[in-house]
Amino acid sequence: MVWLDSAATTQKPRAVLDAMNAFCETRYANVHRGVHTLGQAATDAYEGARATVARFIGANAVDEVVFVRGATEAINLVAASFGRTFCSSGDEVVVTELEHHSNIVPWQLLSQATGARLRVVPMADDGTVELSRIESVVGPRTRLVAVTHVSNVLGTVLPIEAVAKISHAAGARVLVDGCQAAAHFPLDVRALDADFYAFSAHKMYGPTGIGALWGRRELLRDMPPYQGGGEMIASVSFENTTFREPPYRFEAGTPPIIEAIGFSAACKYLDRLGLDRVAAHERALRTYAIERLSDIPGMRLLAGGDAAGAERSGIISFVMDGVHPHDVATILDASGVAIRGGHHCAQPLMRRLGVPATSRVSFGLYNTLDDVDALITALAEVRELFG
Repeated sequence: MVWLDSAATTQKPRAVLDAMNAFCETRYANVHRGVHTLGQAATDAYEGARATVARFIGANAVDEVVFVRGATEAINLVAASFGRTFCSSGDEVVVTELEHHSNIVPWQLLSQATGARLRVVPMADDGTVELSRIESVVGPRTRLVAVTHVSNVLGTVLPIEAVAKISHAAGARVLVDGCQAAAHFPLDVRALDADFYAFSAHKMYGPTGIGALWGRRELLRDMPPYQGGGEMIASVSFENTTFREPPYRFEAGTPPIIEAIGFSAACKYLDRLGLDRVAAHERALRTYAIERLSDIPGMRLLAGGDAAGAERSGIISFVMDGVHPHDVATILDASGVAIRGGHHCAQPLMRRLGVPATSRVSFGLYNTLDDVDALITALAEVRELFG
């Protein structure tokens, strides 16, 4: 199997699997509650995982990292907690045409609940988002600018520092969907100057069911709980409840303990490899793939494939004349090549591109030039079948 669907999820290295198994075999217990030896050991491992994730993204403090089920829950947490606290009728939330549904629907729900308005920054024809267009949309009523770091369809890398500068100048906060960025190049949330950053472990060689929300400490402290239950309380009576400080205020119930251990192991694994090396490797794969794909008759690379001067990650979307993307993916699968065919949870972007769906290739650190060659060979078979 040639795995070219890492934008959907990544395969897991042995280091992650071993860390999770070892924890289950030697230190497993519920966390924060038990005074017995296993409870203390499990708590130390769990909170150690939080510290590892905080270091991995360059957070100022460990308590700025909230464990969630994934980036989708992280964005919903900010929409429900920050959004309903600080957005009211007439206020605005700004997104771009590049966004995944997870960075659109929560803001629509917030708008319906509060009377706030959702505004959209249009994409340029080359798949980028021009800063001048962001400046023209962000205004005095903008409370939040929610943008992807890397498009899950086109691989476009947004200049987050510049977006943050524009947004902060208008008094708005910035949330970044970092799902397609965290495993592909070095990340420093302090340098980006965003206010919230959301990402998922399973897209960075860790397990499913866990991700993280990074938020500035002063913002998290002003936000009410997202869910109620155990673990997130300081005290409870039938008359009143008081809540713990972040991050625990946002982590109701038994957390994904085993998954946190795997998440931590994935961060350490990427650190050992070096994300600069990973980024260079994936850029080389993308360049080679663009060159080979461009030679296939009837091939159209979306948004030009590679626009001059535009920074891209290891994601390529294309359409083949006369062949539906689902058929492309099915035929390639029969040849042992796994790619994604569909709208990639980005239907507004599909409409902007003028297609119902695309075929998407996405690279990971385990891919090679031979994998690209296998893709090209399989696509030649598709072309022969459909003429």
